[in-house]
Amino acid sequence: MRKIIINGGNPLRGEVAVSGAKNSVVALIPAIILADDVVTLDGVPAISDVDSLIDIMTLMGASIEREGDSLRIDPRGVKDIPMPYGKINSLRASYYFYGGLLGRFGQAVVGLPGGCDLGPRPIDLHLKAFEAMGATVSYEGEAMRLSTEGKALTGAHIYMDTVSVGATINTMIAASKAKGRTVIENAAREPEIIDIATLLNNMGAHIRGAGTDIITIEGVERLHGTRHQVIPDRIEAGTYIAMAAAIGEGVRITNVLYEHLESFISKLEEMGVHMTIEEDSIFVEKQGNLKAVSLKTSPYPGFATDLQQPITPLLLKTHGRGKIRDTIYEKRVNHVAELARMGAHISVLGGQIVYEGPNELTGAPVKATDLRAGAALVTAGLIAKGQTVISNIEFILRGYSDIIEKLTNLGADIKIIED
Repeated sequence: MRKIIINGGNPLRGEVAVSGAKNSVVALIPAIILADDVVTLDGVPAISDVDSLIDIMTLMGASIEREGDSLRIDPRGVKDIPMPYGKINSLRASYYFYGGLLGRFGQAVVGLPGGCDLGPRPIDLHLKAFEAMGATVSYEGEAMRLSTEGKALTGAHIYMDTVSVGATINTMIAASKAKGRTVIENAAREPEIIDIATLLNNMGAHIRGAGTDIITIEGVERLHGTRHQVIPDRIEAGTYIAMAAAIGEGVRITNVLYEHLESFISKLEEMGVHMTIEEDSIFVEKQGNLKAVSLKTSPYPGFATDLQQPITPLLLKTHGRGKIRDTIYEKRVNHVAELARMGAHISVLGGQIVYEGPNELTGAPVKATDLRAGAALVTAGLIAKGQTVISNIEFILRGYSDIIEKLTNLGADIKIIED
């Protein structure tokens, strides 16, 4: 078992570059199944979710070459083979293979998705969309079979009962090669959706409205190869900004798109965090006293649920009391008990997180319960006095590219050990 060891209290200084977006690339790679030629992705993060996707695509017959942060994928050899278990169950984004395989072969047998345990995250909206386009759904043990019974998918008018990033992306992927027009109403608006639409359009798809709540897709017969730059990871950017505000003495975060972080930045400004926002970077100064705030997560462009946990250690340094309410994932509170183990005045009451600061954290053995909870514990370890030992670090490595190297370069005393 690997663990992260942090000797806290070392101020962060210098510059850190944000990698490509994890939440984009996990959909971009399955979408490439639809292409009739080579697709190259630039800015691919070095995370374990990407490693798993490469393994799955290779198993399916794709030819993949990796050089630095570029990924060259030739999907022409992909076969329609069942993938009921194994790596397919290790990541939530495995459901994007439904859309890619349905669009290309008219059927898919894929294991049920895994990933972090954040409470109910049903895929009923995905299935509703596929069924509207003519697919049938059945279950075979721990796998799901989707099939058009030899017919092509057909365009449909689809209303999403709730805003869902995954269902919006999956529907776009499948609809790109369906016959006729597909309209998605109440679509999610996240930047990652625009990124997927940009790749598909560069491959020859006809998608309009990505980034709004109504997306229109005109199906095409074939999609060709292309080259695509993955957008910067706004969640990684927010995580490093929060770290810099918590224990930095002048940190510049580069490869940042401010417009993707407006709600997050607005909340930091409400706290009194001093930053300089430039064209593609944010410089975070050494902070004085900060004010406690309350926040509520909501779909984009609201405060991102994925940044709720990473900002929590910074909130623990503020003066006063505040509340955090996550309206997206009800179980996104598992980091609270671990932070309390480090001496934080924080608890869960009535389904929301309540905290009081400022806190003096002390290093302790803690466990990452999911990806973003793990990021929160890393920040807490950087702040804390003494040594923090984080277990279950596989969650962290799923979504933060080169995190040990990046933090070490900023002056942190952090390493991975084999236990």
